[in-house]
Amino acid sequence: MSSDFETYEQDFGTLTAEITSRIGKIPKLGGDEKKNMVVNVEKQLEEARELLEQMDLEVREIPVQSRGMHSTRLKSYKQELEKLEKDFKRSRIAYSDEVRDELLGDDGNSSASQRAHLLDNAEKLERSSRRLEAGYQIAVETEQVGQEILENLHHDREKIQRSRDRLRETDANLGKSSRILTGMLRRIIQNRILMFILGVIILFTVVLAIYFSVRGL
Repeated sequence: MSSDFETYEQDFGTLTAEITSRIGKIPKLGGDEKKNMVVNVEKQLEEARELLEQMDLEVREIPVQSRGMHSTRLKSYKQELEKLEKDFKRSRIAYSDEVRDELLGDDGNSSASQRAHLLDNAEKLERSSRRLEAGYQIAVETEQVGQEILENLHHDREKIQRSRDRLRETDANLGKSSRILTGMLRRIIQNRILMFILGVIILFTVVLAIYFSVRGL
């Protein structure tokens, strides 16, 4: 589990290094070469997102007591990717001739304010994206906590059920033992009564024998 996470980490590090290098080259390019570079960076950013998704899945499979360190590292990688995406957007907006011509036309005097406005809109979109990501993460964590609670409740229910079954079995055994002891006590009493009756008969017989012996004399 941990080895898979570390493999994804290495791939992510290599990929982000390439993305950083290519983002730095975008402002220096033009025409088709710039478009190809932008397309390649977009593909690499998508690969980086997929790697983060894989790491996220790996972290969820790690036991809770060992998950903290990996969660922290994953969070830093997400922040790193967000920064790369932000730099990529700024690089495209700041140096894209097509966007500048489309939005500003031939009025070069207003290019600075228009560019600032465009960057401001991009920043707002970025903040909205981060809030959505944070909301999604909270929902995922809440679902995970709820699942763990349900599992714990299920285990507790099974324990209670087993304890109840053992109590019922013990109660049945106690009832059986009580019936056996009651039967034994009844037989003991019956035997004592019989012994008492036999003793009385024997005593009566002895008295009669003595009486008739004395009378015969």
